[in-house]
Amino acid sequence: MIPRTKLIGLVLLTLFILAALPAYALIGSKAKAAEQAGAFLFRDKGCAHCHGAGGTGGKKGPDLTGLRKDKLWTPVKITGQILNGGQKMPPFSDSLTDVEVAQLIAYLRAKHRPVPPPAN
Repeated sequence: MIPRTKLIGLVLLTLFILAALPAYALIGSKAKAAEQAGAFLFRDKGCAHCHGAGGTGGKKGPDLTGLRKDKLWTPVKITGQILNGGQKMPPFSDSLTDVEVAQLIAYLRAKHRPVPPPAN
C-alpha cells in the first residue's frame, strides 16, 4: 500500500502537470494526438486484457466506456486508480509516466475513441 503522503504527492504532481499545460494542448490536433497515443497505450500496456478491447468490459475489469460522462470519475480520480490500483486492479505507477497517464485519460474521456491498428 502506498503511504498517504506519497499518494497526495502523486495527485498534486499530476494536478500541477495538468495545470501547467497550455490551454491549446487540450484542444484540436494535440488532443487528438493524446487520444491516439492513449489508445495505443491502452492496447500495449495490457489494459484491454482486463477491460476488453476499447474498454467495453471483460472478465476481469469493468466497462470503461461511460467514464467520459461519469462526473464521479474525474481525471484526478482516474489518475489515482491507474497509479495506485484498487479493488482487483494492480497499480501501474512503476510502469507509466505522468504523460502516459494523461494520454490514457484523454483516450478514456474521448468523445470518439480512436481505434489503434492491431498489434504486430
